[in-house]
Amino acid sequence: MNIVVVGLSHKTAPVEIREQLSVPDDAKEKALNQLRSYPHIEEAAVLSTCNRLEVYIVTPETESGIRELTQFLCDWSHLSPGELRPHLFILLHQDAVMHLMRVSAGLDSLVLGEGQILAQVKETHRLAQQYNGSGPLLNRLFKQAISAGKRVRTETSIGTGAVSISSAAVELAQVKIDNLMNCRVAIIGAGKMSRLLVKHLLSKGASQITILNRSLKRAEDLARQFQEATLQLQHLSEMELVLAEVDLVFTSTAATEPLLDRRCLEPILTHSRNLMIVDISVPRNVHANVNELDRVHVFNVDDLKAVVAQNQESRRQMAMEAEALLEEELDAFDVWWRSLETVPTISSLRAKIEQIREQELEKALSRLGTEFAEKHQEVIEALTRGIVNKILHDPMVQLRAQQDIEARRKAMQSLQMLFNLSSPAQSPQKF
Repeated sequence: MNIVVVGLSHKTAPVEIREQLSVPDDAKEKALNQLRSYPHIEEAAVLSTCNRLEVYIVTPETESGIRELTQFLCDWSHLSPGELRPHLFILLHQDAVMHLMRVSAGLDSLVLGEGQILAQVKETHRLAQQYNGSGPLLNRLFKQAISAGKRVRTETSIGTGAVSISSAAVELAQVKIDNLMNCRVAIIGAGKMSRLLVKHLLSKGASQITILNRSLKRAEDLARQFQEATLQLQHLSEMELVLAEVDLVFTSTAATEPLLDRRCLEPILTHSRNLMIVDISVPRNVHANVNELDRVHVFNVDDLKAVVAQNQESRRQMAMEAEALLEEELDAFDVWWRSLETVPTISSLRAKIEQIREQELEKALSRLGTEFAEKHQEVIEALTRGIVNKILHDPMVQLRAQQDIEARRKAMQSLQMLFNLSSPAQSPQKF
């Protein structure tokens, strides 16, 4: 079996392409079922954020698995292979494992060291398990990657003071607008990103903030987290009335179609007012035709790169420390991966010993007589199982733990010869 990741990110594709490959959580089940329907994809997990879409698979045949995964991405995005391939990256085996660890640690993020990605990796794993996408290999990989991400944040300072996409959006607004304290702000959406927007806006002195959301209850839940501020709450149906009165708009929703376009904005604009919109959603919440309006200035996640670059240099050294920790985590996964070649031999040995135990137990019970056998069979069964388990325990532990590949293979050959075991199945793909 081989581990493969195929995907794209803010490094390889513009937002126009990324939004077409977005897989929201409520579509994960459909996506995973479709992936598992391919003959050469055994396990699958889909990581989809505003800055990346990555599909991790386990496949018995690398080339066939990649071909099927690429077909899935074309079908999902309605893009032709020629349109999609220039933006894709493909990583195999060890490179795929290290990539997920770097993603989990925030080292591959637009904002170096950002913390939100770790929660997104956890959610990706949870949904892959819930919808039967992941199996033993991806489960182990994601657990190791999540552990690595936590370790990097615990043992380095890379997350200290790290900006998020939301804080970078507020910094961009601060650069473009002289005084946020006097700025009337609307935030469309009431999720995690919106909560961070409110937090950073308040820290910059903004006080006139309106939250628009389809669910007023969710907006109220967000507002309760900021007792010190007076946030205005409005249903999304009041959007045009609110936007007619504000100077700055942030959009952060899971909508798959644009919420703002030229048609809805043009009637509310005046000759004396400029409107700045920062769209941090993928798919985008703002239609491209809004850029045709003279007094509206629209920015999306790709426009945040210049702001983020100013905050990166101080964390470069921390990133180098983090990379060293990830090498240790990669080695740990490698040891586990290589130990999988012992599984067929161990299974074959246990099956043979168990067959012997059952045969000898049956002989013993027949000699003891029916009445005694029925009365004490459970005790004798437990006794023989316990003896077998204790005899096999140390050899199995030592065989799995042996890191010297040649020594481990010689040990397996010895077991196969001494116990006359059948030849084991092919071992997993080596890194």
